[in-house]
Amino acid sequence: MKYIIILGDGMADEPIDMLGGKTPLQAADKPAIDWLAAHGRSGMLATVPSGFAPGSEIANLSVLGYDVPKVFEGRGSLEAASMGIPIEEGEMAMRCNLITIEDGKIKNHSAGHISNEEAAQLIEFLQQELGGGDVNFFPGVSYRHLLKLKGGSKRIITTPPHDVPGTPYKEVLVRPADASGEATAKRLNELIERSQELLANHPVNLARKAQGKDPANSIWPWSPGYRPQMETLMSRYGIKNGVVISAVDLIKGIGVYAGLTPIEVEGATGLYDTNYEGKAQAATDALKTHDFVFLHIEASDEAGHEGDVALKVRTIEYLDHRVVRPILEEVSKWAEPVSIAVLPDHPTPCKLRTHTSAPIPFVIYRTNESGDDVQVFDEFAARKGSYGNLSGDQFMECFIQREK
Repeated sequence: MKYIIILGDGMADEPIDMLGGKTPLQAADKPAIDWLAAHGRSGMLATVPSGFAPGSEIANLSVLGYDVPKVFEGRGSLEAASMGIPIEEGEMAMRCNLITIEDGKIKNHSAGHISNEEAAQLIEFLQQELGGGDVNFFPGVSYRHLLKLKGGSKRIITTPPHDVPGTPYKEVLVRPADASGEATAKRLNELIERSQELLANHPVNLARKAQGKDPANSIWPWSPGYRPQMETLMSRYGIKNGVVISAVDLIKGIGVYAGLTPIEVEGATGLYDTNYEGKAQAATDALKTHDFVFLHIEASDEAGHEGDVALKVRTIEYLDHRVVRPILEEVSKWAEPVSIAVLPDHPTPCKLRTHTSAPIPFVIYRTNESGDDVQVFDEFAARKGSYGNLSGDQFMECFIQREK
C-alpha cells in the first residue's frame, strides 16, 4: 500500500454571506475532491489540543499523529530543521517574520508578501547590524525567517502577527510568562524596536514604498523553542520511507523531524501562484519510489488571512483541478493499491482572517475499498462520514494500514 496526504492549509471556513451562506469548500467547483468523498470515507478531526493556539505547527503535527504536548518546541526549531540550521545546546529558535507596521499598528504579517530576494537583503543587513553575538538571523522564504538566541528562555508569551492585524504593536510585544523569561522578553523587544530604526530607510523599503508596496519595516519574533525530540513516522507506523513536499519551511521542518525527505519543487511559492502542477508531478514521482508522501499546499491559508473570499474559492479549485485530479488519474492506473487523504490542517475563516480550533473535515480514499454514504467534501457533509469524530493520533491510525 502507498499513502499520500494532500493537505490544503486553512481550507476549512465558515458560511459566508457573499457565497449565499456556503463555505468556500461548498462553493468551490471541486469534482475530483468530491469524487474522493463519494468513493471514500469521511470524518471530522480535531487537530488542536486543549491549551494550544491553532497554529499550522500544532495542527500539522496533530495530523501526522504526534502528541503535541510532548513534542512541540516552537515553530523556529521546526523551520531550522528545514533550513539545515542546527540548534545547539543552550540555544532557542524562533520564527522571525518581516512585517509591516503603519501608524504604530500591525498592518500585515507578511510585509506585503515580500519577495525572497528583497527579504534576504534585509535579513542579511540585520545580521550585520544586530547579529553575531547572542542573536543570529537566518533568511528563509518571503516573510518567514529564523532567529536564534543564545541563553534564551522560552518562558515568554509571544503573539503570532497574523492573529492581530490592526492592533497597536506595542500592545502585543513579547511578555515574560514568569520571572525566568523577563530578560529574554526585554532582549527581544529591544530587537524589535531597533529593527524598526534600521529598516525604515533601507533601500529595499524605499524602493517598495516608491512602487506602492508595503515596506518590511519591523521584525516580529514568535513561537520560541529548543530542539524537539520526535520519533519518525517510519518507526511509529512501519512505513519504509517517505517525503514531504511544501514551500513552507515550517512544514518541511516537521517532515525532517518525522523522518521524511524534503523535495524541492521549482516555482513553489506558498501563495496562490504556486506551481501546482509541479507539486502534483513531484508527488506522483515520489510515490513510485516511496511508501508515504505528505503534500502540503499553503495557498488557501494565505487567502483566508487576507480575508479574500473569491481568492480562497479559487485556491481550492486550483488544488482540485491542478493537484488532486492529476494525482488521482495517475494512481488509478497502478496495480498497487494507494490510499489518498485530503484535508485541511485547521480552519482559516475569511471573516476572522486567522486560524480557529474547530475540527476539520477529512476524506480517506483507497483504490481497493468501497466508501460510505458521503457524496461531497465540506465541513458539514463530513460530519456524517463513517469515521465519525477523531482526535489525537486516530486519523493516522485509520489512514495507515499496518501489516499484520
